[in-house]
Amino acid sequence: MAPAARSSLRVALVFETDDLKPTLRRWLDRELKRMAALAGVVRGAITLVLVDDEQMAQLHGQYKNDPTTTDVLTFDLRDGEDDPLEGDLILCIDEAARQAAARGHDTRMELLLYAVHGLLHLIGYDDVKAADYRRMHAKEDELFTAAGHGAVFKTVTSSGGSRGSRGTRGKRRPP
Repeated sequence: MAPAARSSLRVALVFETDDLKPTLRRWLDRELKRMAALAGVVRGAITLVLVDDEQMAQLHGQYKNDPTTTDVLTFDLRDGEDDPLEGDLILCIDEAARQAAARGHDTRMELLLYAVHGLLHLIGYDDVKAADYRRMHAKEDELFTAAGHGAVFKTVTSSGGSRGSRGTRGKRRPP
């Protein structure tokens, strides 16, 4: 039996903004479950909350003291490392649309990248130091490739520069 079939990971979508066309419903949650299984995560619960720039800037200011928009905020809600995975991922649909247009892929794929990025934070990856940044984003591309999407993050862009991610993590649940 494939790992995804045995998964008890629950992924919920909460829309604080309009959905996309084609819809994210039943696509984003299903794709994140698939990617999580590829990363070895098969139990727990993740809530994906989709917000716009204004909401993200408010949350980013509240939890990270930075009142600008960002791509993803990750909230690890577990009491201990041995507890089943539990987290909230706040994804900015407006930032995803801008980045997807700049990178030449669709907004749904950019939002999946943000969700996978948050998932990796939940399982212990970080991207503050340069070596950790490379390791984390290489893992994203590895998962996307294994899932049949091909490398999406592409740590080194065609111009030779690094693609930055401004996603941040927190321990408190947003309201």
